Parts: sequence; structure tokens; C-alpha cells
Amino acid sequence: MIRTIAIDDEPLALQLLADYIRRTPFLSLSGLFDNPFTAMEFLRNEPAELMFLDIQMPDLSGIEMVRTLQDGPKLVFVTAYEKYALEGFRLDAVDYLLKPYSYEEFLQAALKARRLIDPGRKPAENLDTNADFLFLKSEYKIKRVRFDDILYIEGLKDYIKVWLASESKPVLSIGSLKTVDSRLPASKFMRVHRSFIVNLDKIETVERSRIVFGKEYIPIGDQYKEQFQAFMDKNFL
Repeated sequence: MIRTIAIDDEPLALQLLADYIRRTPFLSLSGLFDNPFTAMEFLRNEPAELMFLDIQMPDLSGIEMVRTLQDGPKLVFVTAYEKYALEGFRLDAVDYLLKPYSYEEFLQAALKARRLIDPGRKPAENLDTNADFLFLKSEYKIKRVRFDDILYIEGLKDYIKVWLASESKPVLSIGSLKTVDSRLPASKFMRVHRSFIVNLDKIETVERSRIVFGKEYIPIGDQYKEQFQAFMDKNFL
């Protein structure tokens, strides 16, 4: 777990950071601060590894705070002002979140920080399978997902989106498409693109080298076309 603190003088913005940190499996919330002075005092006695820091604060800005620190934590700036981005990166910030930002944007910044804090770390296994379902770590909980409920799975670098027939929003979980592919039964699932795995039982329509799921079109990548065509030919009337 990466020891993490957050500093923001706006209560709602600070609470959002706290919620996002708690949702992220590899982050541990060590402290929340509404001003940089108490945060600096905390860091003298309780070292942290990662810090999410607002830039625009009264009395002492986030940029001024960072300049006073020696061997401080890895840094992600959080601000409503895009004009500070260049200065933030000059201070060796890992990333720069522009308010308002989504959990996906937050997660990308956190993953980038994790690669720097622990570069030799192997990706944690966050999937477990048994019979006709698997478990996914998502937000604050572990969610059981049945194979026959999965429509398709989308890979987005360090995390995946599992789209379900029973829910309008995808299940977001840290992991790789390669890991998921190795845990799914080959008789039911097929990788059709470097970013997509589909449930073969859920395919209703194929149109112009794309698999149609409602309003979503899943492309069939060139290197997967032969395998997918073999599946189609086997089941063609």
C-alpha cells in the first residue's frame, strides 16, 4: 500500500480526494489537510509516499509548499487552473489533475505514481475465478461477476472495464486484459481486438467487421479476424 495524503482548502474537493483514495486498492489514506502548514508539520513526523496537492490556497500555495519540502512525497497537483501545469511539471510532479476530474483520471495519475514509487513491483493479481464466475476488486468492494452476465471487456492500459448485460455502467477494476483473458473459458470468450474481449454467447449482430452491442461497436482487429471468422463459419447456417 502506498501511504498517501491530500491537501485542499475546499472541503468538497478534499472529500472527493479522500473518496477516490479510499476506492483505490493500492493507496492508503494517511492524512487529509485543509491547509499546507498542518500538512508540512505532519510530514516532518509521518513520511508519506504520495501527495495530492491543490495549487490555489490562501497564505501558501501548493507550488510554494513543494519548494519548501526536502525529499517530499511523489506529487500530483490538483487545480482548477490549467495555467499552472507547466510550473507543476517543472517541480517534477507525477501528474496534473484539472478540476473537475473523474475517478478514471485520478486512477491514471495514481497508477503513474505507483510505477515511479515501486518500479520493480509486479502487477497484483486482482482476479479470482471459480466455476462460472470471477471476482473483481472494484471501488470499495469485491464484486462477483457471472460469465453469462458479461457482454464484453475493455482494456485501458492498467485497468479494465467489464460491461454487463444486467447493469448500465461498467465494473471498473485494476488489471490487464491479458490477465483477464487467461482466467476466462476459451469456449465462451474470445479476444477480438487488442483492447476488447467479447462473450461469444452474447453476439447478436456483426456488421462490417464490427460486433454490435446495442449502440456500441466493437472492432475486430486484423490479427484476430481469422480466428473470429473460424468461429463464425463453424456456427454459420
